[in-house]
Amino acid sequence: MKKKLASQMLRRGEEEKGRRGEIKSFTASLLHHVTASFLIVISIFLFDTNKATAQEWSQFRGPNGSGISATKNLPVEFNPQKNVLWKTPLPQGHSSPVLGTDKIFVTGFEGTHLFTIALDRKTGKLLWKKEAPRPRENFLQKPNNPASPSPVTDGQNVFVFFQDFGLLAYNKDGKEKWRIPLGPFNSAFGMAASPILVEDKVILPCDQDTNSFMIAVDKNTGREKWRVKRPGVISGYSTPILYKPKDGGLQLVIAESFQLTAYAVATGEKVWWVRGLACEMKSVPSVQNEILYVNGWGFAENQQGMQVKVMAFDEALAKGDADKDGTLALAEGVDERTKNKAYFQIFDLNRDGKLERAEWETYRAMMASENGLMSIKLGGRGDMTEKAVRWKYTKPVPQVPSTLLYQGVLYMVNDSGILISFNPETGAIIKQGRLKGAIDKYFASPVGADDKVYLISQDGTVSVVQATGDWEVLAVNALDDECFATPALADGKIYVRTRSALYCFGK
Repeated sequence: MKKKLASQMLRRGEEEKGRRGEIKSFTASLLHHVTASFLIVISIFLFDTNKATAQEWSQFRGPNGSGISATKNLPVEFNPQKNVLWKTPLPQGHSSPVLGTDKIFVTGFEGTHLFTIALDRKTGKLLWKKEAPRPRENFLQKPNNPASPSPVTDGQNVFVFFQDFGLLAYNKDGKEKWRIPLGPFNSAFGMAASPILVEDKVILPCDQDTNSFMIAVDKNTGREKWRVKRPGVISGYSTPILYKPKDGGLQLVIAESFQLTAYAVATGEKVWWVRGLACEMKSVPSVQNEILYVNGWGFAENQQGMQVKVMAFDEALAKGDADKDGTLALAEGVDERTKNKAYFQIFDLNRDGKLERAEWETYRAMMASENGLMSIKLGGRGDMTEKAVRWKYTKPVPQVPSTLLYQGVLYMVNDSGILISFNPETGAIIKQGRLKGAIDKYFASPVGADDKVYLISQDGTVSVVQATGDWEVLAVNALDDECFATPALADGKIYVRTRSALYCFGK
């Protein structure tokens, strides 16, 4: 009896010990899984936060070139003495500021020297300034300058393009990661398109009067992933945007000379295009709900819907080819444009002093194209011109600034400070008026946030407008310095680059 009782007690003890082991094991396992899950959640949160921070204004005109920020509490009134959080002197340059996780990046030049510059985002303190090689000086026509394209950043690293060298990449500490010489380039006015970052690729369009191409390189190594030739594309200054169709891969959409074209991000393949754009495209398209809006300006003669007729090449040869060499020199000009040296140099695409048949046909296309603002349905395959064009506005449009599509209204600012708001569905004008106190040329594109639209003229006058179709001016602020760069908006702050400094304005 005693032996049996002892045996039962021993068995119970072993069972209790086993249960305690199971509980201990379960508790350890549960703690491990909870800790791991917590760390995963924290990692995802930090990744998303860093990604969002890096993407808030990481390229020219901010998220996908839209000019729109979700930030709030922006100041309405500001100037060099009011609502200035900091001001940092900068070398000259037209590149717009872009925002990394904790830095601001710009480019600039001093004399013949080219620089990439990093500033502390909170204080504006200069963190580093790295000089780029400059083996040549490509042609530039004012007001363009050698630091016009804007950088692009993934939050830590920064990627820049100088027309007098090519592409360069720097890490967060300013150490060069790689460099890719490109060019020399052949453009009537100089290069201006900015690189963009797509997945692991840095993509740059190089539109020039001969041999235009687009290149994609690995952001980590600089190794070329693809390069696509773009025959028929002459000098252009527009930065691409991204479009993801419902079926198919991610696409680059770029406003080229005479047409809008979409390319596959993965391969550079030309997917679809829409004809009818102006010959010189400088603006970045605005997009919403599969509809794109883009403005283009080429020649003043093409305003008001006019298409200027130019005689056929054979007729021009019969009229002006005195030396019978089958080309036309400046002295053999046959109309007011080909007799004009400034015009002739634009039409002489290969810069050999003579207009050949192909160049003459491009000249005819330039004069036949229409300046204007177009609404285009995105997507398709091949030539989509007949199906995609929704409406077109052919009255005067800006030379340089892009449109802004913000809170269901399309905004466009012309020289002399004429602001027009459109119904994007129909193209109907909601309101048109002059920005009093800001009558000047405009190079910076409008940006929108916090129910406001910010517009900066060349002389540095900032108009702040209530973001409604029937807009009203809230304030006009004078920066007392020239401004060509488009401002960046984030964290309740406005970052404005003038000719001599970068300002951070905030309440």
